[in-house]
Amino acid sequence: MIRITELSLPLDHPAEALRQAIVKRLGMDDADLLGFTVFKRSYDARKKNSTITFVYIVDVEVRDEAAMLRRLARDPHVLPAPDMSYRPAGQAPANLRERPLVVGFGPCGLFAALVLAQAGFRPIVLERGRDVRRRTQDTWGLWRKSVLTPESNVQFGEGGAGLFSDGKLYSQIKDPRFYGRKVMQEFVRAGAPPEILYVSKPHIGTFRLTGVVAAMRKEIQALGGEVRFESRVTDLLLDDGRIEGVVLADGETLRSRHVVLALGHSSRDTFRVLHRCGVFIEPKPFAVGFRIEHPQSMIDRARLGKYAGHPALGAADYKLVHHARNGRAVYSFCMCPGGTVVAATSEPDRVVTNGMSQYSRNERNANAGIVVGIAPERDFPSGPLAGVELQERLESLAWELGGRDYRAPGQLIGDFLRGDASREFGEVLPSYKPGVTPTDLSSLLPDYAIEAIREAIPVFGRQIRGFDREDAVFTGVESRTSSPIRVTRDEATMQSLNVRGLYPAGEGAGYAGGILSAGVDGIKVAEAVIRSLLDAGGGSAMATGADRA
Repeated sequence: MIRITELSLPLDHPAEALRQAIVKRLGMDDADLLGFTVFKRSYDARKKNSTITFVYIVDVEVRDEAAMLRRLARDPHVLPAPDMSYRPAGQAPANLRERPLVVGFGPCGLFAALVLAQAGFRPIVLERGRDVRRRTQDTWGLWRKSVLTPESNVQFGEGGAGLFSDGKLYSQIKDPRFYGRKVMQEFVRAGAPPEILYVSKPHIGTFRLTGVVAAMRKEIQALGGEVRFESRVTDLLLDDGRIEGVVLADGETLRSRHVVLALGHSSRDTFRVLHRCGVFIEPKPFAVGFRIEHPQSMIDRARLGKYAGHPALGAADYKLVHHARNGRAVYSFCMCPGGTVVAATSEPDRVVTNGMSQYSRNERNANAGIVVGIAPERDFPSGPLAGVELQERLESLAWELGGRDYRAPGQLIGDFLRGDASREFGEVLPSYKPGVTPTDLSSLLPDYAIEAIREAIPVFGRQIRGFDREDAVFTGVESRTSSPIRVTRDEATMQSLNVRGLYPAGEGAGYAGGILSAGVDGIKVAEAVIRSLLDAGGGSAMATGADRA
């Protein structure tokens, strides 16, 4: 295959124009083009009101590839296409007795279990929450009736925290082995829109993602894997620095010397279990802030100019950063075009906000986190769980400010900048359910964060016209941007630094920051488990299944 980059076409080009452009670019007869696939399609809207075009990267098959590459050797945009096919790390032996455990069934655990199952290792998945159908019902219970189910909500359950989000599938991670392609292809195979394979900022949306995740779970089960819901791990079985299994909340013991720890960033009780058991963990940076909402139409006009509303472009997004005078970085996080702000707590008497979009991205408001980076050595130096404790304090304060009934505290941007409490909302109506209480948010975050955000908002207003409009809305608190800890691992073996056989992975362990990167990390860890099991002869010395404690 040959890869062509920087192939530009108008937004409204007919379907046949892409083939014609390939033939022209390569200087060949149409009959010699045997086929092509789009690897990526993007557009550049940084210069408002200038002509926006689609820019393609395509992989093509021609009759005489070697001759073509020789003829175009001086063209930097015509190259051999890389081999992106996935090659399994190994296959389970017929006498396999040990079954690896996967703790957590978010994107990381999902892909770890899928790769293990596809290789014949019949993993057992332990998920503290419920399946997607019941989890969706429980989540709506909080949003519509202010009833929280602590083990089944936006954070916990099949699909993980990424299920109730925009379903974003892009990342800036280094991926030399194209694991991200494997993630995308598995999603498409399970029912995701095929366009996620080539659009520059792919997303699935919550309602579609639920069906995709359920289909992948069924494949794991069909391949001999087992998925146990409502199975919370409460203890680890350790022997001389080696994992021997786990204990569940109901007292059941599952034994295995290979345990993938694919926790979410909100698994605070499990973080404390790890700390109590002596597993090496360390605090890591994260961010705190608020969710901001604007009319999506305003963002479209500011970002796309005369192309605002063009059906080929969809709802516009943005990415902003400001380095404040007090040394703090303020940036937009998890921007959700045409979406809603959602209740994302997993613990009673606490309020957490997050953003979500459906596949259509056609809700009235745009929302994003406006957050301030914080660091352990500077802001919470008292121990590995100090960041967890900081999050808990902020979320409890948000509960108080919101009215102690899961409503979120909110404030107009104009009032926030002046330091005045809000009394009512304007044209921009907050989308958060169960509801928003107008108040003063200045006490909700540390002073340095409030100071930095107040400095950043007018700066962002100069970059996106209307961003600092008087009646834009803040709701809080955005506290779970990423895990506040890292379960540190050896990058060669992917195992815990001091517990052999324990494989920390994904967002909760501090190694991912979204659906795609978590899925990629799950594949990496699964391959490490496969190599270890094969080196050990398939775990022939271990018992099978579960033993009652």
